[in-house]
Amino acid sequence: MGEIVLLCLFLFACSVHLSQGISHEIHLLRPRHGSGGHHVPGLSCLSWRLGVEAHNIIGWSTVPQVCESYMGHYMLGRQYRKDSRAVAYEALAYAQGLKLAGDGKDIWVFDVDETSLSNLPYYANHGFGSEVFNSTQFNNWVYEGKAPALPESLQLYKKLLNLGIKAVFVTGRSEAQRNITAANLKKVGYHTWEKLILKGSWVTGTAVVYKSNERKKLEKSGYRIIGNIGDQWSDILGTNTARSCFYGLFQKWVLQSVLKKKTWRVC
Repeated sequence: MGEIVLLCLFLFACSVHLSQGISHEIHLLRPRHGSGGHHVPGLSCLSWRLGVEAHNIIGWSTVPQVCESYMGHYMLGRQYRKDSRAVAYEALAYAQGLKLAGDGKDIWVFDVDETSLSNLPYYANHGFGSEVFNSTQFNNWVYEGKAPALPESLQLYKKLLNLGIKAVFVTGRSEAQRNITAANLKKVGYHTWEKLILKGSWVTGTAVVYKSNERKKLEKSGYRIIGNIGDQWSDILGTNTARSCFYGLFQKWVLQSVLKKKTWRVC
């Protein structure tokens, strides 16, 4: 009987020790866990963000008003950069594992807004996506040419060039914005590219159709699309999607109203 009691006490002590260790390791997550059954501020915003990124929530136009603060803290804090870094690391690892032809026809398609360039300075003054998108105000911002590079995307761009992979930018920006877009890209470090494709005023249809058609033209010209990275599902859905696609960081559910995370998706 005494041995059983000692065994029970030993197991209890071990369980307490382990639970304390686990609690210590995950204590940063506990404020959002809700295990106590109480309302946890920000939890619904996390759920909404997950739904958007997983493409389960579609057709939304703005970030919920209650999530403005959550989005601001995420985008201006450290986590967004950490998430971007993780994605860029995986993209580079994928590219480094490829056997390239070396004939100058291997290309990587980059989206521009919220992928190569960040419009966070603009959205920080417009509710982090909680305000209804105003195309006139946004275009005025574009013409200022002050959008900074998304650091992790710029680093990926440079490393891909070193591997012999050429960059092609395909953007939904209008053809009328070509000069300012090119100047902005060069100013922040994107000094060279194979093509910069903007949307002509004559182009109709959805973003998926437009970008699919442009990728198709590239492949008909003899290019091999090695990778494709963007911040919206419309950047990677459709046809001629490349060997691997990388769905941009949560930069647009804030920015367009949203800023998405780069998460990879094999086409």
